[in-house]
Amino acid sequence: MSDILVLQVVAITCGTLAFAATLGFLRRYLELRQEQRPSLPADELATRLERIEHTVEATALEVERISEANRFLSKLLAERPGVPAPAASPAQVITPH
Repeated sequence: MSDILVLQVVAITCGTLAFAATLGFLRRYLELRQEQRPSLPADELATRLERIEHTVEATALEVERISEANRFLSKLLAERPGVPAPAASPAQVITPH
């Protein structure tokens, strides 16, 4: 046999083994991935979603209260009678270091 033919046979054999090993690894990876995802029972999932909904509603209510207080304070500050002008800032002094 010539050297080229031996090299071709070795390359095809190695390639086939590598392909088979890759398919086995991929199959095992997908099996493990499916095993790691335990599904929650429907009633537990419904309870969990209900708690999330209540939390979101409570948060929305608190955000609305905060924004209402902010609008109220902004209105009070805008309606304040004659605010004295801020004192003039002192002239900048450059000090040597």
